[in-house]
Amino acid sequence: MPRRLLQRYLPHPDALRRRRSLRVVGHLIGNPSLWVLTRRSVANAFSVGLFSALLPIPFQMLVAALGAWLARCNLPLSIGLVWITNPLTMPLIFYGNYRLGAWLLDTPVRQAPDHISTQWIAEQLVEILPALALGSLVAAVVIAALANLAIRLIWRWQVSRSWRQRTRRRRRSQESAQEP
Repeated sequence: MPRRLLQRYLPHPDALRRRRSLRVVGHLIGNPSLWVLTRRSVANAFSVGLFSALLPIPFQMLVAALGAWLARCNLPLSIGLVWITNPLTMPLIFYGNYRLGAWLLDTPVRQAPDHISTQWIAEQLVEILPALALGSLVAAVVIAALANLAIRLIWRWQVSRSWRQRTRRRRRSQESAQEP
């Protein structure tokens, strides 16, 4: 992964510590290991962030922050990836998780009425919850593991590509220096 590209979009820890709303946790977010961009910290941040994003729970960002702190991975990436489940994508993702859970539990999928209301959701929640929880947990674990593996492979490919390009440039400059 291009480290410079990621650093361009990540906030600086000192700027966050100065914010009034974050002063309470300033000593926690000031930990340098939470801001490092290494293959391990970025891959683990993707795992933590995507795992938290796929869970149908409130305060996903707090869960991602706690997970980043426990795993000592990149804090801003973990928190930012939670926004994959935003108000536009959340119904689709959680419906997919519900369908996965219903398939794993071998239960019939509930059909939604023409007009969904909060009353209907509240009535169906007790019956939907086991399938939703299982599907979300399975999807979160699988996606987190695949993301971790993919980031590590992409990072390794990028580094080896950079080394090959550097070697080619060095050879060309040596060849051009030897020619009369």
